[in-house]
Amino acid sequence: MPDTPPVAIVTGASRGAGRGIAVALGSHGCTVYVTGRSQKEGDASMPGTIHATAREVTEAGGKGIAVACDSSDNAQIAALIDQVIAEQGHIDILINNACAVHDQLNAPGAFWEKPLAIGNMIDVGVRSGFVTSWYAAPHMTQQDKGLILFTSSPGSMHYCFGPAYGAHKAGVDKMAFDMGVDFTDAGANVAAVSVWMGALTTERLTQMMEEMPERFAHLEGTLESAGYTGHLAWALWNDPEMMRHNGQTVIGAELGKEYGITDIGGKFPPSARAGTGVAPPEYGAYKVK
Repeated sequence: MPDTPPVAIVTGASRGAGRGIAVALGSHGCTVYVTGRSQKEGDASMPGTIHATAREVTEAGGKGIAVACDSSDNAQIAALIDQVIAEQGHIDILINNACAVHDQLNAPGAFWEKPLAIGNMIDVGVRSGFVTSWYAAPHMTQQDKGLILFTSSPGSMHYCFGPAYGAHKAGVDKMAFDMGVDFTDAGANVAAVSVWMGALTTERLTQMMEEMPERFAHLEGTLESAGYTGHLAWALWNDPEMMRHNGQTVIGAELGKEYGITDIGGKFPPSARAGTGVAPPEYGAYKVK
């Protein structure tokens, strides 16, 4: 590959985890394509735009490039990948983070008592991650290296915000595993990894904690910064043994401890394993030929 700064794509980066990850990668000097639908304040119920995030990436030491992209539209995803290849010639890191999070996701009540649109997170989450990877993978396999990372959570293994959320997180965990098998079979030095993030210092969770302090009191002092997973992605990319994590679902806090990456207050964030009693899935080696 050319001796240039690594090129990353972070989907769903107007706000939340995507924004934090993009800025973290920028702090390591990456060229980061920041994608999402929010181009001006007011486009969504939560603050944040792709242009603001791109500026933060640049201010952090990288180069932020904002690209308006609706991750539910295959043609827009294809155009995004074409643009990155035309402008940079390669894609090194793909962070599949885009997800259609509905404002009523955490509202009281059963799933059928909430808007049907909550289910859109299966499309813009699981399917969009597959499509973006589908377009990026041919370029990555032609290079000598590539990393596809899915943002996930322990909600794939315990109840959290209902079935749509759970299906989304379980889906990306399994997808990382199956993509990893295909990359291995192809002899490609490309790793697909799903990362369980902790409770994050995002705009949405901060608002939820302010509005429902009793419900979220247990999270006080345990939050993980929104950019922590970006630093993990950078460490993975620079790990000479990156492929040992190919196909795995990992707990971000545990991976961070392995790499010696501290977070808020200079501390390691707590592992979801201790707080929830669940562990990442371990899939069988059997494969239908």
